[in-house]
Amino acid sequence: MAQYGFHFNAQRCTGCKTCMLACKDFHDLPSAISFRQVYEYGGGAWSQNDRGLWTQDCFAYYLSVSCNHCSDPACTKVCPTGAMHKGEGGLVSVDRKKCIGCGYCALSCPYRAPKVDRSQGFSVKCDGCASRVLAGEKPVCVEACPLRALDFGEVSDLRGAFGDAADLAPLPPSDATQPNLAITLPRHAARAAEGSIENAREIV
Repeated sequence: MAQYGFHFNAQRCTGCKTCMLACKDFHDLPSAISFRQVYEYGGGAWSQNDRGLWTQDCFAYYLSVSCNHCSDPACTKVCPTGAMHKGEGGLVSVDRKKCIGCGYCALSCPYRAPKVDRSQGFSVKCDGCASRVLAGEKPVCVEACPLRALDFGEVSDLRGAFGDAADLAPLPPSDATQPNLAITLPRHAARAAEGSIENAREIV
């Protein structure tokens, strides 16, 4: 069976958040819920030498991430009703008729993909825009990106074209859930351990 996934090019992304807003609009999400997050990650500092000259070694990059439709998803393992499941194309989605809104999926996911919509009483999440994919289209976030920093398709094809990197701060280690994600690493990837999330208050 085909396994679909995302490609993210950190060398192209400018952090505009068009992907995130297009997703919220398409899925009619409330302000407190986002299926896709855009992290601004950076580090470094300015310093002044004994002659009063300032230099800096600052770096920053953006990371757009949603559900990675993992090969070994933590959310499906803890779901007590089977509502959270892998379906066609290996996409992880929620059967809203089975979901009881317990929130175990949201607590277990290292990528914070599932969200519990308390107003509706069940979990919600990125399903890879499955209805669009079945119609031969790309997810709305991919088509909305003005810099073409996102792509979607069979993960084997994406890794063949872009490599199999799936580890980049602030993401958790990929060996935990085997995310179906291929990342074109940013220029400053080697310095990732020195950085921190600069827009933590924007992440929902």
